[in-house]
Amino acid sequence: MAAGAAAVTAGGCARGESTSAQPGTTSISNDNATWDDGYRSAGGELKKITGYALRPLSNPSVTSYQQVVQMTLQTSKSSDLVKWASGYQLKRLARAGGLTDLTRVWERYAAKGWVRTASRDAVSYRGKALGIPMYESYYVLFYSKPVFKKLGLAEPGSWSELLHCAEVLKRNGITPFLASQSGGWPAIEWFQELVSKVDPRFYQRLVDGDASYTDAPARRAMDIWHDFMRKGWMTAPDFDQARGPGALKEAEVGMFLHGTWQAAGMSAAGMKPGTDYGAFILPAVRSSTPKSVIAESGVFVVPSRASSHDAAMANVGAWLDPSVQRVWSDFLQDSSANPKVRAGNPVVAGLQRDIVRNRRMPLVRYWEASPPSLIQGNTNDLGGFMAGQTSPATTLRRMQERAQDEWAAWKRDEA
Repeated sequence: MAAGAAAVTAGGCARGESTSAQPGTTSISNDNATWDDGYRSAGGELKKITGYALRPLSNPSVTSYQQVVQMTLQTSKSSDLVKWASGYQLKRLARAGGLTDLTRVWERYAAKGWVRTASRDAVSYRGKALGIPMYESYYVLFYSKPVFKKLGLAEPGSWSELLHCAEVLKRNGITPFLASQSGGWPAIEWFQELVSKVDPRFYQRLVDGDASYTDAPARRAMDIWHDFMRKGWMTAPDFDQARGPGALKEAEVGMFLHGTWQAAGMSAAGMKPGTDYGAFILPAVRSSTPKSVIAESGVFVVPSRASSHDAAMANVGAWLDPSVQRVWSDFLQDSSANPKVRAGNPVVAGLQRDIVRNRRMPLVRYWEASPPSLIQGNTNDLGGFMAGQTSPATTLRRMQERAQDEWAAWKRDEA
């Protein structure tokens, strides 16, 4: 453990040398090197407005990245901007201090209609906005349009139509759904989807700590999931999601549940949006259930001791400018956090229209929706369920026991 701590400290120091002020740039710590070109392109647009480009500093190990950020946040080794998760992940980081209050930046964006006011709570702590949203992704089911056409299937608009698609795909030797717990966090995807499509209002109460994991809607969702698994409708839990686009293209799987940011992966696999693949939001289990969508947004935060603090504030203050977001959204092939910027990817643009037309209730992704220790433990339990180690009832009971303890601890620390 001592050796590991020393390695993290050394990594933080080494990275800190790259965070020193460099004229005309702001450094940005992030955990996704595949986005570096996107940061540079968006930074080119920012420089036209603020005079400062973006200089990405990437650490591909999520665990190491989080440790380094938390260790350097209140030191001169911190970068100018930090990519972080929203919701309770941000609230936990804020507890330690060292973040700049971005409330005025947020309010200027809100006055222009460049940010969804309903998302403010997910970037705030104790009334202060501490993050600016980087993007907006939705959890959807990608599917191969040629495969669906060949089998005479249409994009499902109801639960019964979804089940019909699954039955036809299975009958033709195609696993209907990609479901994975490889890497840990993907275990949340089917849980959040099924609970929210059984009852989105219950999902909201559940993640707020106002409902129990053993309540009827959660049991119903787990029973559906278990039934899908028993029917052979889902891939093995160790399926590598990085293979998802290729598996969809080769008709190994029929539908791939993931964030809309996966659209870039579809293109990398040689699939053209609207021609080779489409996407839809999982239908509600009952037609009378309010329609909803799980949404995800990372955030930029500004360390109080950033070496180029003024430059960093200028860049977060211009990040949601439409000219910047057009470049950034096109790079990601995803939705912009600015609701006035239409996605360039036609499949994602269609999803945006669906969300507005159907007035879908936006729900925070499970990973950010409750205290981090609770989510991490429950994610592990969901992974065990997927691997066949526990029954639905046992899994939910363990999750509820942890929820009672972790919510009590969170509220105690808040007092």
